Amino acid sequence: MSLFIHHAAWVDAPYVVLSSGLGGHASFWNPQIEALQQYFHVVTYDQEGCHSDSELLSIPYCVDHMVRQILDLLINQDIREFHFIGHALGGHIGMQLATYQVDKAFKLFSLTMLNAWGELDSHTQKCFQARTSLLVNSGAEAYVRAQALFLYPPQWISTHIDQLTEAENKQLLDFPPISNVLARLQAVQAFKLNTEHQQALKDVPIHLIANQDDFLVPYQRSQQLQQCLPHSQLSLLATGAHASTVTETDQVNQLILSFLISP
Repeated sequence: MSLFIHHAAWVDAPYVVLSSGLGGHASFWNPQIEALQQYFHVVTYDQEGCHSDSELLSIPYCVDHMVRQILDLLINQDIREFHFIGHALGGHIGMQLATYQVDKAFKLFSLTMLNAWGELDSHTQKCFQARTSLLVNSGAEAYVRAQALFLYPPQWISTHIDQLTEAENKQLLDFPPISNVLARLQAVQAFKLNTEHQQALKDVPIHLIANQDDFLVPYQRSQQLQQCLPHSQLSLLATGAHASTVTETDQVNQLILSFLISP
């Protein structure tokens, strides 16, 4: 795992930690860094097992492994107070992270989750099954070439096909061991919000952001998550699909900042 700190202009700015979804790469958050740096030290990180030269992940593997990894990195940097923003799987990491506050002596200022869920939707499970089948039966290239269909709106794909193809080619050159991808796919599907998470999050301000045209995760999952975390607020966007951090960058950045810097 690699941790990157993008410093704000002043030394005593608060920290915000960004956690990506299934891909696990810090670069997922590149569209957010400059906007957030106006107010925060921005922490991004590559999750364990997500590059071609990665060691094999331990089996069984779960979200709790991911939480302990980022916690170790943060504590080693003496970062013990921070906001946390997670996309999909990153939201699960944030919820699980909250349960460690007392034991690890850190403070979670707030939790923002984009297109996350508390319980896996049957449609999302079928999407993951299809992606798993592509990876196992057809290989990494089929898996990578298909994933845009789950992440982006059709028109965005049409108008950004050259950029998208270049990104896919780079991803294939750095594709992690297949067993690592499968382990992470299993981990994201196994996570489920429980009473321990609800108790740990009851005093943590929570912002949910969802997109109505998200093909991978129906936006109703965020509505259900809000019911389980009744003090949370929900921002619902009409467009942007699953990776709206990329496709609706300005709108998403504005929503994130308005929540983080509000009184």
